[in-house]
Amino acid sequence: MEPLYKEFFNDEEVVKTVEALKGKGVDEDNVYVLTHDEDRTERVADNADANTVNMNEQGIDTSVKNVFRKKGDELRAQFEELGFSGDKAHSLEEKLDEGKVIVVVKDAPADLQL
Repeated sequence: MEPLYKEFFNDEEVVKTVEALKGKGVDEDNVYVLTHDEDRTERVADNADANTVNMNEQGIDTSVKNVFRKKGDELRAQFEELGFSGDKAHSLEEKLDEGKVIVVVKDAPADLQL
């Protein structure tokens, strides 16, 4: 099963949503924030107390490959490492190109909706 996700334009909405997820019992280790800009990703993740996709999620092989990839390829690989299909990863990366922030919840409870 693919992870759950939701798209946002507003960083403050991301923070509120992540807080609400934690209030519903979602493990904070399963909540990730992705944007097209690394600085924005770090800032939003810090404000929301959420995770970014790093070497722990990607594995050493993908991390090394990402050094040589273009940003779009790197983001698609990160989505795939979180559990999305290649086609879905491509679609989500295009959303990031539009300036959106994507919150991903891995191993979400069956009844959780974003």
